[in-house]
Amino acid sequence: MLGVVGGARTLLNRTHCLLYQATRSKWWKKIKTDVHPSLEERLQELDVTKDDPELYAPVNIGFPTVKTDRKEQLGQRLQHIRVLRENPLIEKKSRIGTRKYRLLSVQAVWETFTGPHHIRTLAEHYGIFRDLYGNAYFIPSVILKIFYDFDEETVTPVYRGNTVKPREAAKEPMVEFQSQPDDLWTLILTNPDGNLLENETECLHWFIGNIKGGDITTGEVICDYLQPFPPRGTGYHRLVFVLYKQDGYMDYSTYKKQQPCLSLKERTFSTLSFYRELQDNITPAGLSWFQSDWDSSLTDFFHHTLKMREPVYEYDFPKPYLAPQKYFPLRRQFNTYLDLHRDPKEINKEILLQRLKNLNPLEPEPPVLPFPGAQSIPKDLTTWERRDLKRKRLGVGKYRNLFRGSNRPNI
Repeated sequence: MLGVVGGARTLLNRTHCLLYQATRSKWWKKIKTDVHPSLEERLQELDVTKDDPELYAPVNIGFPTVKTDRKEQLGQRLQHIRVLRENPLIEKKSRIGTRKYRLLSVQAVWETFTGPHHIRTLAEHYGIFRDLYGNAYFIPSVILKIFYDFDEETVTPVYRGNTVKPREAAKEPMVEFQSQPDDLWTLILTNPDGNLLENETECLHWFIGNIKGGDITTGEVICDYLQPFPPRGTGYHRLVFVLYKQDGYMDYSTYKKQQPCLSLKERTFSTLSFYRELQDNITPAGLSWFQSDWDSSLTDFFHHTLKMREPVYEYDFPKPYLAPQKYFPLRRQFNTYLDLHRDPKEINKEILLQRLKNLNPLEPEPPVLPFPGAQSIPKDLTTWERRDLKRKRLGVGKYRNLFRGSNRPNI
């Protein structure tokens, strides 16, 4: 009987497992997956190049590059490493960390071999080629060295995407590059993000043509230099230097502006249209750019130089998603949870009244605690009161407006 009972129990267990598995598989089939398209599918729908890839294939409009033999280049590097390792003095200095390197020599090697390809990759990352030339690109075979005079002792360099404030770029920069004595060049500084009149065009900041032998002072000023002026609220603007190699002397009379040119309408420019018109006579060879955003010096620049009212832009952020309020929110501090569903104006008014309560208009603002996070908290307070008091002392969250300017706690 025991064996029969045991067998019956085993049969029941197996039946229960089979029923459980059937139930699971049944509900699993009801679960719908991939209802919404994935990011990859959305990008494929927006891709206009899938119908005709050859039409949108990138085109190299620069000078052709000589492809070196990778095997030969690797052999030279290994031979160089082998020679260095056989030198006991160099090996000892490298091991103890006292060996010095000539950075100028390292930079010269980088500019000659891998530098142009790295600059091209960076330009694609910043969208330089896309916004200036569409589907075209070029490998910068000429390295530009650009500096803005910051003061009598220091300069502000321009690399590939570094930040330069408008007050630092108020005057035209120094530009240097290697060139043969009889070569002719064209240098253009353009801003693909800064045209205040037309969205699809650029703002021309500098245009010098027929530069002889790499000396900027010998060039013909087609459009005088105008400093960057990114309006407040528009973020960072890209200021792009493009150097073109000329096949001969160029007549830029149709592009020449009356100097000083302070009309933003006359400075409307399109690099793509410019290159399409003169592509048989010029070839892009050098590229460098920096980023610039608003600073306080532009207020005076707009009013007194451009003779216009300073534009100020604001971004209308969409309201953040707020889940419906729950009666019993789990693992949420109740006072901060209730603040999420309160009117922000009511909270700001409450904080302002707390601030005015401790201020005297005839006396300076009372100093803040030197180390607010290290101050003791009364033990008779509840957990949420302790956290709220700590936020209030640190001036974070909704208590940020309790302090103004430099009179703010050191966190």
